[in-house]
Formats: sequence, structure tokens, C-alpha cells
Amino acid sequence: MLFNLLQTDTLVEAASEAVEQMTATPAAQPAEMNESLFSLFTMGGPLMWVLLALSILAIYLIGRKWWIIRQASKIDHNFMNDIRDYMNQGKTKSALTLCSKYDNPVARMTETGIRRLGRPMNDIRAAIENTGNIEVARLEKGLPLLATIAGGAPMIGFLGTVLGMVKAFFNMSKAGNNIDITLLSDGIYTAMLTTVGGLIVGIIAYFGYNWLTSKISDLVYEMESSTTQFIDIVLNEPGEEA
Repeated sequence: MLFNLLQTDTLVEAASEAVEQMTATPAAQPAEMNESLFSLFTMGGPLMWVLLALSILAIYLIGRKWWIIRQASKIDHNFMNDIRDYMNQGKTKSALTLCSKYDNPVARMTETGIRRLGRPMNDIRAAIENTGNIEVARLEKGLPLLATIAGGAPMIGFLGTVLGMVKAFFNMSKAGNNIDITLLSDGIYTAMLTTVGGLIVGIIAYFGYNWLTSKISDLVYEMESSTTQFIDIVLNEPGEEA
């Protein structure tokens, strides 16, 4: 009986210790993980801070351009039909009012065309195209910088790789015959971590650049289609100012 009681107490103590370990581990793991990630980051050397700044800039550019393109893409599918109705009825002022309600390239290009009514068709087309070029330039603003980050970040990572290997070989030359793997660890960490960091930043910027470029291309197609529809309205259903 005494043996059974002792065995039961031992099992209870073991179970309580296991429960304490299970409850303590989840709280300790995030702190240890954060500390290890920060340690790895610092082992990469000063260039890791440059890559971090580039990653923040790349994410900011991607997010900001996405928002601008998203706002510019908000086009009412009935917009050109309403413009056609107003122009057919001779209500150009109502058409201009409708254009002013929308903050997108298509509305601004259409407004430019309406204000040029009465002039030669080539002048109207040129004015619309000039407005479209300005709108496209505004949409593409910042993309060259993003492309530079996409190409430059891996090069910075490669620079860190070279510097890390130089550091490793320098430590080897100073050690002489007493070469220890710990002497090489700093240089190898710098080489590998900067390479990984540069590739990560470059991949984010590269995919973001191509994604945004495709979105702008889709929007440019919509702008060209709307221009064609407006020219068709002017040619076939010209309105007079009311």
C-alpha cells in the first residue's frame, strides 16, 4: 500500500511538472524566436539595415501604387452611355458635371474632349491623348524606383557576400596555423545572410513591379477604349451646348 501511494505521488509530481513546462514553453518560445531572428539579422552586418530600409520602401511603394491604381480603376460601366445620352440631347454642361463627379483618368480625358468640342477632330484627339499621357505618367510614377530596388537589392546582397568572405579569409590569415571554425563564422554569417536578405527584397520588389505594371496596362486599355467610344460619340452624335 505504501509503495502504491509513493508511486501515485511520483506520477502526480511528474504530471504537474509536465503541465508547468507546457504552460511555460509557449510564453518563452516567441521571445526566444524574436531574439534569435534579431541576432541573425545583426550578424548580417551593416548592409542588412540597408536592405531593411529598401524592403520598407518597396512595400510602401507597392501599397501606395496599388491604392492609386485601385482608385483610378473605379469606372462606372454606364459612364460612357450616360455621356452618349447627354451628348445626343445636347446637354454638354450635364456631361461635364458628370465627369467632375468621378476622380479617374477616363473621366478627366472625357472632360478634356468635351471642352474641345467645336474644334477639328485632330485637335480633340490630340488633347485627349495628351491628358491620357499625363495620367499614365502619374500612374507610373515611382515604378522606376521599385525596379531599381528589384535589381539593386540582390547586388547589395552579393556585395555583402563578398565582404563576408573577405572577412572570413582575413580572420584565417590572422589565425595562422591555429584556424578555428569560430573565426570563420562571422564572415560566413555575413555572406549568407546578406545574400538571403538581398534576394528576399529583390523578389518582393520584382513581383510587385510586374504586378503593378500589369494593372496599369489594364487601366491603359480601358482608357484607350473609352477614348475610342468618345470619338465615336463626337463623330456620330455631336451635341450642341445647352
